[in-house]
Amino acid sequence: MNETPIIIIVHNGKGGVGKTTTTMGLAAIFAETMEVAVVDADEQGSCSWWAERGEMPFQFSKVTEPEELRQLKQIQGYNLVIVDTPPALQPAVVTALMEIADYVVLPSPCAPMDLAILVQTVQEVIAPTKISHRVLLTRVDSRSLREAIDAQNQLLSLGIPTCHSFVRAYKAHERAALDGATITQAKGKQAREAEADYRRVADELKRDWRN
Repeated sequence: MNETPIIIIVHNGKGGVGKTTTTMGLAAIFAETMEVAVVDADEQGSCSWWAERGEMPFQFSKVTEPEELRQLKQIQGYNLVIVDTPPALQPAVVTALMEIADYVVLPSPCAPMDLAILVQTVQEVIAPTKISHRVLLTRVDSRSLREAIDAQNQLLSLGIPTCHSFVRAYKAHERAALDGATITQAKGKQAREAEADYRRVADELKRDWRN
């Protein structure tokens, strides 16, 4: 396989918004039909901690040096590379990744403060690059879906591309990380619901690529 891989960057300038959960969830689903590599570019290493606890259905590595990250576009043997990014405290890493990114997924909860930081990130960091991107609303309370719909409408009114799908808050995500499993490997009804959320997101992203 000599084709250039698609590079997806999972990014938000704020921590604790679901970047690692999104990286691992999407990677597991895409790995069912593609050769996938996951790269942990965050010094905190949350993605590494999760991946190293179990058997992942994709290749995994930790790369935190900007110059090494710029070489990901030349990686051989993969259709897709998904990168879990650090927060804004490591701007050199984020800058390097934006130079090679084909697509950016921006996870964010629906809370007003989270959305305010997200909008700033999109307008100042993502939009000027002209890279295709979508916001993904995460940690959505199943009992208050109206909040997610309102947040989607707010983002779209600002001209910010936003996934129609969203990811609900399930303990299954935390249990999967503790067990060293992807959400597709995790057991239980909640895990199947959580998996279904990310399958819908993956389908949206693939439609974007085809267009």
